[in-house]
Amino acid sequence: MASLDFAKEKYVFRKFYDSNRPRLEKVCKDYISLIGTLLKEARVGEVTKIEGRVKDREECIKKFHRKYQSKFETDEQPYEIKDYLTDLIGIRVVCLYEDQIAAVSEVLQKHFRIIDVTDKITAVESTEGSFGYKGLHMDMVLNEELATQQKYQQYKGIPFEVQIRSLIQDAWSVLDHKIKYKKSIPVDLKRRINILSALFELADREFKEIRNATRELIQQATVAPVVELPDANSEVSEPSSTSDKTINAFNFLRIATHFFRDFEFEDYKVDDFVQGILRLDDSFQKADLHKSLTENLKIVSEYRDNFMLENRDSSFSPYTTIRHCLYLYNPETFSRILATRPKERFTSWLQEFHGGSP
Repeated sequence: MASLDFAKEKYVFRKFYDSNRPRLEKVCKDYISLIGTLLKEARVGEVTKIEGRVKDREECIKKFHRKYQSKFETDEQPYEIKDYLTDLIGIRVVCLYEDQIAAVSEVLQKHFRIIDVTDKITAVESTEGSFGYKGLHMDMVLNEELATQQKYQQYKGIPFEVQIRSLIQDAWSVLDHKIKYKKSIPVDLKRRINILSALFELADREFKEIRNATRELIQQATVAPVVELPDANSEVSEPSSTSDKTINAFNFLRIATHFFRDFEFEDYKVDDFVQGILRLDDSFQKADLHKSLTENLKIVSEYRDNFMLENRDSSFSPYTTIRHCLYLYNPETFSRILATRPKERFTSWLQEFHGGSP
């Protein structure tokens, strides 16, 4: 029963906490799994981390003492500590980019009912000369739709706090907590902390802008479909911003996705593959790539089919196909683009079925 006796209520809360700790741990784990599933289905972009914990028992008591006790005792309003802790379970969602925070928040609001919101991003950005920890905190419970599902009914009414941060905001939060005595240090040290915090904010912004600029380059390189070109000597037309003739990741994607429409080319693999080409021929052009595929893809596809019949447990990706096409296109320059054994096998097949080496 609620009272105004803080010592008694601490005892009651400790008993409640200790007896419910295993259940809270399970709820925390299930909430993490549920949030991960919801964000994956919503395709909000890369989320680098979803983690959670049950708040420390004594930390809970200290928070209640700091935020509520004085007011309740002044108003002579009896209380139970557990009724005023909406963050017994804490979940942290770390996004790659700052502008994903709103998208994550929107998804969560569709499936959970908001109890309270602390928007530290707006608080910092709306204050001139203010820098510091930025993130979005929301206290939530299951909404009625989820709470009626059998597997979640046991969690109905159990609140949790979710903190949504960008990767850089999360890094700053960790470092900021390691800086001791921030309120007592000299002004010059406080100024240095503010400068450091501003640099983190700038890094967050620049990271996002680099992503946007890269997306724009990819869009410019791939937005218009490449028409079928019966003439092997025809060159793929390029937008003006990617008109440089030397092969790069962007015009490689334009050409490669035309020939391999159903394959997803991952950015870091494309980058590495193109650099591998340029190490063998630093003047290799996008027109060369297009020509090598146009002239040799039919033969290499025939070889690939033959190879896969004899090696059913192996793979022959578009990257492998392109390597073989480049080797056929210029065996001398691209002699090292195939490893020794695959090159010997391909050469032997060419001699047997196509009357000669490349």
